[in-house]
Amino acid sequence: MTATNPNAPLRTEPRAPKHRPMKAVAIGALGAAALVAAGCQTTAQQISRKEDSLVAAGFTLLPANTPAREAQLATLPANMFMPKSDGDTTTYIYADPVVCHCLYVGSQAAYGSYMQTLQTQRQLDQAQLTALTYRDAWNWDRWDWGPWGGGWWWR
Repeated sequence: MTATNPNAPLRTEPRAPKHRPMKAVAIGALGAAALVAAGCQTTAQQISRKEDSLVAAGFTLLPANTPAREAQLATLPANMFMPKSDGDTTTYIYADPVVCHCLYVGSQAAYGSYMQTLQTQRQLDQAQLTALTYRDAWNWDRWDWGPWGGGWWWR
């Protein structure tokens, strides 16, 4: 038996690497991909809902089904209203090169109807948010104040 030096550094065998960091990276990457996919789907759904409202307001759908129409569609800004005046008449054009690959064309009355519908929808969304916020009439005594205590500053 040999004497060991208590001041000598301990020699340890290299351990087998654990795969937990790679697993966390893989899970994070899958989560990020799922969020991106969900975000794209939500955008398409929002555009689709907007286009349904355009048709309901009186806009006419014109598909880009010829090379000339496709070329014109490519020159217009996507998902934006473009007013086109011709004398006393104003026509509004809304280009969608992604979802329906078409143009929506409407009069001043159709545009006004769409904007009224949009404003009404925003008011309904705000009313629903307010109703959800105050649904339980906020009982602050049930609130978990954590390190701040029981809310002594407002009593």
